[in-house]
Amino acid sequence: MKSESLIGAVIGAILKIVVAVAAVYLIYTGAMTCYDYGYRIFTEPAVSSGTGRTVTVTVTEDMSPSDIGELFYSRGLTRDAKLFALQYIFSEYRDDVTFGTFELNTAMTAEEMMEAMTSDTEEDTD
Repeated sequence: MKSESLIGAVIGAILKIVVAVAAVYLIYTGAMTCYDYGYRIFTEPAVSSGTGRTVTVTVTEDMSPSDIGELFYSRGLTRDAKLFALQYIFSEYRDDVTFGTFELNTAMTAEEMMEAMTSDTEEDTD
């Protein structure tokens, strides 16, 4: 009887340790993924360097940020559609982006693309 309770206690302790290690691993992995995504929202470079290639896209009024991200991803303007949607949502240009057809370039960052899609593209007037 004593050996059975000892074996039960050892197995219970091992299970608790396994559960604790798994929980720590999942929390760590989740935190690193969230940090990486959060960091990339503000620092993601352009898809290509140099001159890149020009892509014509049409953004319609009924498109959500996710739809725009999917469109840009399918055309090679971004590396990650969901990341672009988050960049759009957190962007200062969010309320200024207009709908229409745009000439964008793979050498543009997400912020530069959104700036090109705003209605008041500011021009230097001296």
